[in-house]
Amino acid sequence: MKTIFYSGMLALSVAGGCGNPQGGAGVALRDALKDKFYLGTALSVAQLTGGDTLSERVARENFSAVVPENCMKSMFLQPREGEFFFDEADKFVAWGEANGMWITGHCLVWHSQAPRWLCTDESGGNVSPETLTERLRSHITTVVSRYRGRIKGWDVVNEAILEDGSWRKSKLYEILGEEFIPLAFRFAHEADPDAELYYNDYSMAFEGKRNAVVQLVKTLKERGLRIDAVGMQGHIGMDYPPLEEFEKSMLAFAEAGVKVMVTELDLTVLPSPQPNVGAAVEASFAYRQALNPYAGGLPDSVAAAWTSRMADFFRLFLKHHDKLTRVTLWGVCDDDSWRNGWPVPGRTDYALLFDRNGNPKPVVPLLVGELCANRHGDARK
Repeated sequence: MKTIFYSGMLALSVAGGCGNPQGGAGVALRDALKDKFYLGTALSVAQLTGGDTLSERVARENFSAVVPENCMKSMFLQPREGEFFFDEADKFVAWGEANGMWITGHCLVWHSQAPRWLCTDESGGNVSPETLTERLRSHITTVVSRYRGRIKGWDVVNEAILEDGSWRKSKLYEILGEEFIPLAFRFAHEADPDAELYYNDYSMAFEGKRNAVVQLVKTLKERGLRIDAVGMQGHIGMDYPPLEEFEKSMLAFAEAGVKVMVTELDLTVLPSPQPNVGAAVEASFAYRQALNPYAGGLPDSVAAAWTSRMADFFRLFLKHHDKLTRVTLWGVCDDDSWRNGWPVPGRTDYALLFDRNGNPKPVVPLLVGELCANRHGDARK
């Protein structure tokens, strides 16, 4: 059995458009996509502070949009009430500006990775609705105002709806009900009226969640609140979700009057420890060797299947590029991916477009070649 390591793959240089008709040789994927949608990636603190110069270079040379992986989540920005820590977030925004990126802030309101003080009082009980409302207003206003005119769009609320379409029974929901969502969108818009505002969630191919998110969009619009796009997290596997169900959600959200973004895209090749794990960050399972079958490299048959699966999703995105504004990978290179440690720690996954040596996987030149061939074909008509 042949094993593929990718390390010898040719890294694509940055070149404008598809000027070379020979299959797009030397063209970065972001440039081949430039009249379709932004190609984004998530940056970690290590990449912003010199701890991972390889991935930083790959991000700088191959992507056109950027989102912070962790440093703008509320537990890191305001670990104690009234005490804000902006050092890492400032570096992130400065990096995006210096490299001409579309910058998205992630995320203003999320039940997970929020500081404990946000929803609880000194005795450990829930705060009052009035107190939580004021704390949300203060946090959102302070953060959005700081980057007004610099961050182009915000993931305002993250993961508030379950797969069956019901509300997640988080502390936010316990205290304010579904009203915490329109409040968050209102506070964000007041802090920066020009910024785009998004709702972001995983498992969006489920019909129940699809319908609930459509209703949420309609409700916000009926109340006169701004929502520009829905972010469909792309934490996908080799056999889930069905491509046609993902497409149905894309079309449903577009028909509701918003743009669509594919966010947090990664494609795992590893077996799931449990069906329907979704992408809940709190999910965790014990390590077993059977759950880590490719620690020494990816068999050629699996690598080929991965390439085919990722290419099929990108072809779907291109089919509906008029409805899409951005496709963002959740990480830069394979060793950056959270999939290596979630939902089982200590595994070796191959979830992103660039391998552990910073080289593009075969799907990258494949897609560039298809895009450039189509462009040159159109030009000859």
